[in-house]
Amino acid sequence: MNPILSIALYQYGITELSGEENNNPEILKYFDCIGQEWVKTDETAWCSAYINWCAKMSGYDYTGKLNARSWLEIGHHIIKPVQGDICIFWREKPDSWKGHVGLYISESTTHIYLLGGNQSNKVCIRPYPKTRLLGIRRLSKL
Repeated sequence: MNPILSIALYQYGITELSGEENNNPEILKYFDCIGQEWVKTDETAWCSAYINWCAKMSGYDYTGKLNARSWLEIGHHIIKPVQGDICIFWREKPDSWKGHVGLYISESTTHIYLLGGNQSNKVCIRPYPKTRLLGIRRLSKL
């Protein structure tokens, strides 16, 4: 199994805590580990922080950025993904700065299934429409 996928699966089910005063320390460690220690709440968008943490912990390149689209500029462009490759999607509209990033698991005719963070406020596998795919990247080992 791809090492990044093994690390990511270890965190499966990690969930945001409800309430402004409650923050899951497991989610906050993703931010701290990549140099974004200014983040003090699990309400901050954390899909990129989670993938950065997974990549760093498994010895792969990582962006260190909280912007999901930053993943479009790292690794190698891939057309046919394998489990553990990085998939980047747009949110709201294609030319927005907003996005989502996760690890490729599988696909159907219309969707790509991602293992990612901040998916329904937790680490889980969810489908994303292929029509929103911006790119697929394969990371290099450090």
